[in-house]
Formats: sequence, structure tokens, C-alpha cells
Amino acid sequence: MASDLYVSWDDYHRQVEQLAITIHQSGWKFNQIVCLAKGGLRIGDTFARLFHQPLAILAASSYGGPDGKQRGSITFAQDLTMTTANLGSHILIVDDLVDSGITLQKSLVWLDRKYGFYIEEMRTAVLWHKQSSVIEPDYAVAHLEDNPWIHQPFEQYEQTTLDALAERWNGSADRA
Repeated sequence: MASDLYVSWDDYHRQVEQLAITIHQSGWKFNQIVCLAKGGLRIGDTFARLFHQPLAILAASSYGGPDGKQRGSITFAQDLTMTTANLGSHILIVDDLVDSGITLQKSLVWLDRKYGFYIEEMRTAVLWHKQSSVIEPDYAVAHLEDNPWIHQPFEQYEQTTLDALAERWNGSADRA
């Protein structure tokens, strides 16, 4: 069994920036970012700001259950959410990680089927590429051979309640 990987906010932001630098230094030019939600939302937002390219969002889900760790069938949104009239021709698809890789693989197929007439090239970028993945992303910050469960800093919001959050802030001397 692989050990767990715990990621702080500082580590997370550093990895997002390192991924941006890797893509920039590759010299590849793209004119559209598609982030896979939820995991790719923060990366997509940051990249849209750094690269000055439009962001589209594809909501996809493959995990559920009480602990959020049960992999099930993949569900896609009916369409992309975007503010441009058309999808770009050179697409950078971003997500936080490839675990099994099936979501990323099926996202490429989904995009090609729905928007293939616009697309000339698609490349993929993730923070973590697990050894168990059936697809190799074009860009990744870390290759993880032992397939750990990754605990990201925003996971805390999945494990708290709004009442507990309000109690923490209402009892705090630091409240605004």
C-alpha cells in the first residue's frame, strides 16, 4: 500500500507555478485552457491569468462515496462553460492529477467529439502523474511511482461543516 502524500498550500502553489514555467519553457503556444473541474479549477484560473488565455471549464466527476475516495463511473457536464464564442484551436487541458488516467483520457475523447472541428491540437498538464495512470500527460510536475493518495490543502472543506466553520470564525479574535 502506498503512503499518503500531504500537500500544504505553499507546496500546492509552488507546484502550480512550476507547471506553468515548464509549459512556458517548452515553447508550445496554446490559445485556450480547458480545466477539468473540480481538481483543475484553481490551476485553470491561475493559468488563465499567467498566460492571458481564455478559460473553459469541463465539469467531470469520477469519485464519490462518504469519504470521496470511491471511484465510480465518469459523469460529464452537458457542455463546456466558457466566455468565448468558440473554443480555441490549440487546447491546454489542465487537472490536478492523473490517478487512473481514465477521466483525462475520456475528457480528450469528449472534447474531440463535441468540439473537434475547432481543435487542431490538445495537450495535457497536471501537477501529479501517478504510475497507475493509463495515460501520460504532456506536462507534469511530479511522477509518483507508489500511487499515494494525495491530500490537497482544500480537502479540509470536504471534511467540515458550515456550522463548525462559523463557530471557528465567530470565536476568533481575528475576525474581520
